[in-house]
Amino acid sequence: MKDSFADVSPVKRSKSDARRYYDRISRYYDLMSGLFEGRHAQTALDMLSIAGGEAVLEIGIGTGQCLKSIVRSTGQSGMACGIDISMGMLAVSRRRLGNAALVCCGDATHLPYKDGIFDAVFISFTLELFDTPEIPFVLAEIDRVLKDQGRLGVVSMSKEGRGNLMGRIYEWLHKKWPAYFDCRPIHVKKAIVDADFIIQNQRSVNMFGLPLKIVIAQKL
Repeated sequence: MKDSFADVSPVKRSKSDARRYYDRISRYYDLMSGLFEGRHAQTALDMLSIAGGEAVLEIGIGTGQCLKSIVRSTGQSGMACGIDISMGMLAVSRRRLGNAALVCCGDATHLPYKDGIFDAVFISFTLELFDTPEIPFVLAEIDRVLKDQGRLGVVSMSKEGRGNLMGRIYEWLHKKWPAYFDCRPIHVKKAIVDADFIIQNQRSVNMFGLPLKIVIAQKL
């Protein structure tokens, strides 16, 4: 992946710095990125087609907006789980969800779940927060916890194609102020294919001109 993704900007902020940053903004997150990202995340959830009785994991749950939707889809006979690096975000999520979902604090490079227990995994505006060398480990962990033929839904800032002005501006902001613009566009589809997932559906969208990619894939 190192050579193929050489044009992707590195993530220089430490995990501890990221944790502190999201703890600080957790109370205001829904008034910031959450309002802009929500509709694209919901589109991806609709494409993921979660059914009642399924076990579903969301990575990077933030304030629990998407996990609340997952809880509704899995129903009383299913299981909704979530993980986030920020205790502040988890506190907001727990207030929103109560006991409807099982949430924990952790890092997606080492998921604290047994092999093959989830029907689907959802990760929205989170994969691009990991540095390039970490992305294969995150996807390998997702593969590990998915059942055979389990599904993966991803929403991410996209670097695929020649890019556009907004994408280049965001990358410049990321390089200039990495503490505030912590994510950056990545080669979403290629990363997923390289991790041996089969692409089932995909959609290119944009958020204020910034290219996004929604990908639904299946475990081999």
